[in-house]
Amino acid sequence: MEKVSILLLLVVLGLVIWTVEAAQKAPWRIQTLFSVECQNYFDWQTVGLMHSFRKAKQPGHITRLLSCTEEQKKTYRGMHLAPTFEVPSMSKHPTTGDWYPAINKPAGILHWLKHSNEAENIDWVIILDADMIIRGRIVPWKLVAEKGRPVAAYYGYLRGCDNVLAQLHTKHPELCDKVGGLLAMHIDDLRRLAPMWLSKTEEVRQDKAHWGVNITGDIYEKGWISEMYGYSFGAAEVGLRHKINDNLMIYPGYAPREGVEPILLHYGLPFRVGNWSFSKADHDEDDIIYNCGQLFPQPPYPREVKQLETDPNLRRGLFLSIECINILNEGLLLHHQSNGCPKPAWSKYVNFLKSRAFAELTKPKVVTPATLEMMQDTVKHHINHDAAMPYPKIHTVFSTECTPYFDWQTVGLMHSFHLSGQPGNITRLLSCSDAELKLYKGHNLAPTHYVPSMSRHPLTGDWYPAINKPAAVLHWLNHANVDAEFIVILDADMIMRGPITPWEFKAAYGRPVSTPYDYLIGCDNELAKLHTSHPEACDKVGGVIIMHIDDLRKFALLWLHKTEEVRADRAHYAKNITGDVYESGWISEMYGYSFGAAELKLRHTINNEIMVYPGYVPEPGIKYRVFHYGLEFNVGNWSFDKAKWREVDMVNRCWAKFPEPPDPSTLDHNDKESLQRNLLSIECVKTLNEALHLHHERRNCTKAGSLPNSKDDATEESEISRTVGKFGGNFDSKGNHKSANDSEELASDGKDGTAIPSSFRFWVLFLCAFSVFGFLVIVFVVHSGRKRKGMKMKHHRARRRNL
Repeated sequence: MEKVSILLLLVVLGLVIWTVEAAQKAPWRIQTLFSVECQNYFDWQTVGLMHSFRKAKQPGHITRLLSCTEEQKKTYRGMHLAPTFEVPSMSKHPTTGDWYPAINKPAGILHWLKHSNEAENIDWVIILDADMIIRGRIVPWKLVAEKGRPVAAYYGYLRGCDNVLAQLHTKHPELCDKVGGLLAMHIDDLRRLAPMWLSKTEEVRQDKAHWGVNITGDIYEKGWISEMYGYSFGAAEVGLRHKINDNLMIYPGYAPREGVEPILLHYGLPFRVGNWSFSKADHDEDDIIYNCGQLFPQPPYPREVKQLETDPNLRRGLFLSIECINILNEGLLLHHQSNGCPKPAWSKYVNFLKSRAFAELTKPKVVTPATLEMMQDTVKHHINHDAAMPYPKIHTVFSTECTPYFDWQTVGLMHSFHLSGQPGNITRLLSCSDAELKLYKGHNLAPTHYVPSMSRHPLTGDWYPAINKPAAVLHWLNHANVDAEFIVILDADMIMRGPITPWEFKAAYGRPVSTPYDYLIGCDNELAKLHTSHPEACDKVGGVIIMHIDDLRKFALLWLHKTEEVRADRAHYAKNITGDVYESGWISEMYGYSFGAAELKLRHTINNEIMVYPGYVPEPGIKYRVFHYGLEFNVGNWSFDKAKWREVDMVNRCWAKFPEPPDPSTLDHNDKESLQRNLLSIECVKTLNEALHLHHERRNCTKAGSLPNSKDDATEESEISRTVGKFGGNFDSKGNHKSANDSEELASDGKDGTAIPSSFRFWVLFLCAFSVFGFLVIVFVVHSGRKRKGMKMKHHRARRRNL
């Protein structure tokens, strides 16, 4: 009886396990593909992606498309790193001789479709890049992909979909989608697309006449993103329209939108957390997977990240950054172990990667309803001045560089932003070279989006830092998750005195608002005729800009392009043409703005009540919203000129401040105009000093009124950076996010993310409980029977002894 009960239990448990596995099995077959070459650079990326594939429990199989020459194969060490399908290398084009390794991606996929047996038994294909980390199950039909409607991530910088490039390279430019990165499509769609993908890549790559940044969006103008255009143009040619999602994939360095749980990290761009940073380009020749015990530099621990940022959403962005590298390092640890490396020496970091806490933090994520929101499903709320309607979202940006000069301006602007009541978020666009970033101390001064410096032009070598402003705005639009409807653009040398809103100043789509820059006389003469097709539309504006996001997306590239154009036109630097008293082309960026807007016939509402220069006599009754302290001003014998503080580190020296302006009580109150002018001048510098004082308090400066020497300051700042340095990335936050656990509870359609309906789970649990109960009943009955039998035998023996 006991044997029967045990056998029955095993049968029931086996049935339950089989039923659960059957429920989890995908109803269609999924294949994940990624393309690499025979290089160390791709080998460590492969280890990371393969580890995350297993860790996320991604359904289906994965195949690495390995493009190598016969010569490379002779010395290649990484054939065992992933399930591999070898494809002929097209890095050097067999016909044209052009060196373009990116073409291996479409060429490899086409070769796989033609020659792999796997391709004959697949329903859905997921195409990834090697430099990705999977965080959760990517299931095409759960991402609402359909046959004929693939799902893809958004690549907003593919400007060629909107201009002559698409018209030249596809018969259906209106079908061109700006997509890439993550692709989830039906195998039949891929079969139609793949030959066209390769063909269009070759076509765009050969079209060198249209490699310009103003056409492709490629700032290097090298045709490097031809493969991406090959995909978009090929898909347009075969009539494939994408469901575009900007939530599923995120670049480490950016913060996700509210309620979004990204399931894919794409570490294609440099990112940082406090003083720690990572760039995949720094490990181009790294043989880290073949060196036992070698890992990437460890990022801060989660508890340290909590100290870096108080805003829950921005903190979430930091956690994604460290998660990316931690999973890469975890994959390296396991890889070294599987390859017979000796056990690594104990360290706090290695112990953390092996801990239960880390396993809990990095368990597979489940997409939330917000994550599944497609871009074309998003309703745009156009501005409505009806008080009963909600106001549109605003985002404020300003451009700076990695210098002490911009740091104290940033402190002043950020302080005034918080006092002004300005709606929405603010982002500093920080343009720095790699060398500057290594020494830079001001990461914690503002929510920051990091931008490659163009102070030294990458093509011409021209030194012109002002070009960083349009270049940074363009970079931010192309790489950040911008969900605001209106953008307010300021300069760093400004103090906000009140909110700057589109509804108050009557900004609208197609009608930006700005402040007058009357000295831009080039709008009225031959300069405008040379640099814009519509000189009559040239507005003399600048300083404060309020613009609809759709206008800015169309305009930003022209702003940069026209800036380069005017800067190169040295023959027209003269004061009588530009109004530049220095005749050095320094205001080329301002003309780039006006001429770019004119090119689009983007006419401004010019408002002279938004901004005032300290030192100017204000108009009576006007409450100016912005001080622009770009010019020297004075009150009696006291004066302030920002240029004199260009090399002074006001931010990292404890209690540093500007000379205090006169007390208002000492002013002459008889001259009303002079009094109002002086009061505004005093207010401006007092606000700057107040901002610096609060900044030094936050730094825990110990002794007010003293200035530590530079050595002490450096030591102090080093400690502060470790304690409160902020990550630099896109902080387009909109509020608090749910925790990872909360997000996992939001799976839709009555499922828990494992493909098991909740009702089915109930019956599985009921069956398990019933089986266990039945087993216990059987054991109890058997045991009771034995006990009764034992009692009878004992009683019989007792009777015999009595006899």
